[in-house]
Amino acid sequence: MTETVKNNRIIIFDTTLRDGEQSPGASMNLEEKLRIATMLDQMGVDVIEAGFPIASNGDFEAVSEVAKVVKQATVCGLARAAEKDIDRAWEALRHAKRGRIHTFISTSPLHMKFKLQMEPETVLDMIAKSVSHARNLTDDVEWSAEDATRTEHDFLCRAVEVAIKAGARTINLPDTVGYTVPTEYQAMFELVLKRVPNADKAIFSSHCHNDLGLAVANSIAAVQGGARQVECTINGIGERAGNAALEEIVMALRVRGDALPYVNNIVTEKLTPASHMLSTITGLAVQANKAIVGANAFAHESGIHQDGMLKNAQTYEIMTPESVGLRKSSLVMGKHSGRHAFRDKLRDLGYGEVGDNALEDAFRRFKDLADRKKTVYDEDIIALVDDEVRGNDRVKLVSLDIHCGTKGPQTAAIELSIDGEIKATTATGDGPVDAIFNAIRNLVEHHAHLQLYQVHAVTGGTDAQAEVTVRLEEDGKTVSGQGADADTLVASARAYIHALNKLFVKRLKTAPQSLSA
Repeated sequence: MTETVKNNRIIIFDTTLRDGEQSPGASMNLEEKLRIATMLDQMGVDVIEAGFPIASNGDFEAVSEVAKVVKQATVCGLARAAEKDIDRAWEALRHAKRGRIHTFISTSPLHMKFKLQMEPETVLDMIAKSVSHARNLTDDVEWSAEDATRTEHDFLCRAVEVAIKAGARTINLPDTVGYTVPTEYQAMFELVLKRVPNADKAIFSSHCHNDLGLAVANSIAAVQGGARQVECTINGIGERAGNAALEEIVMALRVRGDALPYVNNIVTEKLTPASHMLSTITGLAVQANKAIVGANAFAHESGIHQDGMLKNAQTYEIMTPESVGLRKSSLVMGKHSGRHAFRDKLRDLGYGEVGDNALEDAFRRFKDLADRKKTVYDEDIIALVDDEVRGNDRVKLVSLDIHCGTKGPQTAAIELSIDGEIKATTATGDGPVDAIFNAIRNLVEHHAHLQLYQVHAVTGGTDAQAEVTVRLEEDGKTVSGQGADADTLVASARAYIHALNKLFVKRLKTAPQSLSA
């Protein structure tokens, strides 16, 4: 047994900003990526994969800026097995306190034949050259065998041996297409660790997709098979059905330490805030029955369950809500509260230092809300602040006036700030929401189609704030936006505008060929 396998420390590698952002609708702007990166760093994530620097100038800038702000974690950039990719990644990482180049190439017969159109020996040669080139730039090099779970074992072992010999110190064997099952995945790691002669010189890593709903189970099986790094994302976002969910893996290791005697550095109390932050930024709602961070994760409606909970919470809860950062709804400040108290409340809610302009706008909206709503809860403040702290938006809502009812026509008069210039228009529609969206389309040119319009209440009561999610599609690019307000129609306008701002970001992204891992 190697020293790596003896060690029970699990490295948490988060790829929310890279693989997660490849989710349809999940594009983030630079400021949003920095917020997520800061949260991940504070949470104790060991490695943050910040992006694919060769993909676009935006991705390069994001990796570069994340590298500057992250204080504890290693910052990683992805690169194909090509010198230009690797050089670009290292250029983006040059300011990192700790930087890692993550390079990959396909190894399965299917991928080598149809995607790469290369012979196996050529692939081995590219592995040696690309890893060696990366190692000349940094000591921290990770190599991935794309589609490892459909790779012939003999060839996989040869490829891993070549990568380690060339200087890779982390070897990732991803289930790229979500194909494997836990027993098979565990056995693959055990086989490679046993057969590859220099395996003791590297840390092995899992990276699982969720196409069969097995990503978390497979990741844990990999750990049992000898992997000591797990690649995952907040809320399990990612391509297709997504990635293994960080919060589920971490809490499985914590709650079942008896069966899974492994440790990690994650501050679990930050899991729920991180989940909510990502959901708000991307506009991708977390399903209510999602493990750990879903709205119903700690809800009990059955009479039998409620009776047990009243007698002893452990009868139906295997972990406490507080252990994952879920705070009970608490009454907060009223309309007479001042800016200093409001700023202190934001720090208590985990926002850190909010910029003066965003703080002023959020405080103004808080005062308006306090005048209109009987009671203001933490959730209300979180919703309106998340709605305000999005920076660098090209389009912003200035004012909205609606005429609606049974007599029609439904009309929306709207003012927008577009690249700093105030523009106004009026439009009609089949209902007030349709009128609002038509008015926005009159001012902001685009050809996006509305795929989803969804409303839910932030808290209970008829005076609850509404949180609206809008999903738009344009030329195969999908974006989601969210908006919150005590007025559902205003929230709808904010959500649509948020989606449009994301669409502008998405238009600038052009993924390179074979973007995967």
